[in-house]
Amino acid sequence: MSRTRLRAGSAAAAPAPAPAVLRHPEVDGTPRRSGVHGPLGGVRAQRPARPARAAATAAAAAALAVLLVTSGCSALADGPGGTGAAAGAPRVVVTTNILGDVVGELIGDQADVVTLMPPGADPHSVEISAREAADLRDADLVVSNGLGLEEGLQQHVDSAADAGVPVVEAGDLIEPLAYAEGDAEGELDPHFWTDPQRMLDVVDGLERELATQVDGLDAGALESAAASYRGQLEQLDADLEASFGAIPAERRALVTNHHVFGYLAERYGFRVVGAVLPSGTTLAAPSASDLAGLTDAIEEAGVGTIFADASQPDRLVQVLADEADVEVDVVALHTESLSAPGGGAETYLEMMRSNEQLIATGLSP
Repeated sequence: MSRTRLRAGSAAAAPAPAPAVLRHPEVDGTPRRSGVHGPLGGVRAQRPARPARAAATAAAAAALAVLLVTSGCSALADGPGGTGAAAGAPRVVVTTNILGDVVGELIGDQADVVTLMPPGADPHSVEISAREAADLRDADLVVSNGLGLEEGLQQHVDSAADAGVPVVEAGDLIEPLAYAEGDAEGELDPHFWTDPQRMLDVVDGLERELATQVDGLDAGALESAAASYRGQLEQLDADLEASFGAIPAERRALVTNHHVFGYLAERYGFRVVGAVLPSGTTLAAPSASDLAGLTDAIEEAGVGTIFADASQPDRLVQVLADEADVEVDVVALHTESLSAPGGGAETYLEMMRSNEQLIATGLSP
């Protein structure tokens, strides 16, 4: 069967400029939804009412039916992480929770948005169950990063595409950068969300693809939501530019867990000194010479802060900080995953603002 892989601005029958990828998930047998939830409840079989209680039972049943219609269904739909999509609403499956949050902002409660990646997970190593993989093939649309980020999920996204599910790859909606050094040198960098300007391009493309590929969406509501979110992204970009611009140029040096800030560095004038894992993925392992070389680079650049990833163990980062002959702090950021509720980075915008404050504080004199 031919693969259905959509490009930005394309119709299902005729692929156009840039593709997008989508999917269907369930984690450990339980649908993990970001944005909206569909009704999940059922009705338990009842014993026949005793004759003496028939009238009362009938009245109670009628009252119960009214309650189910007016409140029960919405309560079920508004479960954890849901925004109350109606029964029978289209389903959009998203691979990462960052993109899931953005899609949810655009769609609202018009569709059931299911995010495969739980809060705090590592997108490079996240996996799904066989049931979730099967559900991907039932999605109306799948949205994925598309630049090799979700290494454990790609085969399932490809399988859904082969089964005819439209897939939108966000990486096809932006101008990607290539890694300039390390094990992944020359490969495309999937961490584009660290640049709000590129996320504006993602929103433009997603608005277009959602409008053309998902039946039943209110075009006016989608357009209004996209315009509102663009305004928030533009404000975020302006705030980051002002905050990072206040850091002395000689102190705008980044050392991270792995190569995650290439786009942020390009946008806001940072230089990347290096990464503990000399790769674009957390699945890599550094050699002793890699760590020794990075230690020398940290000392030469006078770096005072190393930024770890909150979703990853920081043992190697701590070892590196201890080895350097300069005083180095280790600060954990949410770089590849949103946080659990209460973690301070529950949405993409919150994540970026949290990182802005921590980076600015960590690098300022």
